Amino acid sequence: MASALEGDAGASVSLHVVRTRGDEQADDSLARIGGEGVFTSALDVALLDGDVDVAVHSLKDLPTRMAPGLCVAATPAREDPRDALVLPPDDQRTLATLPAGARIGTGSPRRTALARAFRPDCAVVPMRGNVDTRLAKLDRGECEALVLAAAGLGRLGLLDRASELLERTAWLPAAGQGALAVVVRRDDQRARRLAASLDDHPTRQAVRAERELLSLLGAGCHLPVGVLGLPYPGGLRLWAMVLSPDGRRVIRADRTGRQTEPERLAAEVATVLLGRGAGDLLAEFRRAPPAPADL
Repeated sequence: MASALEGDAGASVSLHVVRTRGDEQADDSLARIGGEGVFTSALDVALLDGDVDVAVHSLKDLPTRMAPGLCVAATPAREDPRDALVLPPDDQRTLATLPAGARIGTGSPRRTALARAFRPDCAVVPMRGNVDTRLAKLDRGECEALVLAAAGLGRLGLLDRASELLERTAWLPAAGQGALAVVVRRDDQRARRLAASLDDHPTRQAVRAERELLSLLGAGCHLPVGVLGLPYPGGLRLWAMVLSPDGRRVIRADRTGRQTEPERLAAEVATVLLGRGAGDLLAEFRRAPPAPADL
């Protein structure tokens, strides 16, 4: 991202590493340390205090409501939004061919519910930490498989660890997965102008629809919701799903609309989901969030 700002926008860039609460407490569940904002709040503070002028986030970690005074100035072209099944080296089985009882590691309620829906005969075990930490746990035998974001593996040059890329409209990703958000202070016109050179309009419209859907459902990254917008010339198709924690109930909806009207499309899909009972599922989850593992 720094090289893109220097090359495309002609800016002089220096890097500042900010560690977030999610990084510092990598072994705790997201629900325990606060859910939304654990990977972004420290960067928000750095921006608002003037310590940095631009912050780059994995967009799926960005709360649907921005901190006052901040805005997303650019959404670069999206990378692969899919989840990947990761197995030990040289193991090329797929999700369908894992043996019964196999332990699937994840720290995500969405992936937990999806794993239980697709493979109810397998067990889900809690797995947090950065990618290297989780891969090390897999290779030590703490689980038989991991589910990770393909984009994250790709950015680290580790995509060859994936034995299967899970079909994107069946196993729906998190809102914004595979995309980045370039965040600046709302009143910093120079930073907004420089960041705008990185923006990819189809990606921006797709993730606007995804995030609007989460907002309409009152959901976030800590709830079992999958959503994906796929743009095409002039149009946008939006898929979404809400799952029960045990994966036994899966409510789906999809609609096609104009790329220029992402919020309207999100509202249409949200209406269908809510009409099919998604609100009740989400309310149940909020009242009694389940343990993240089958122990």
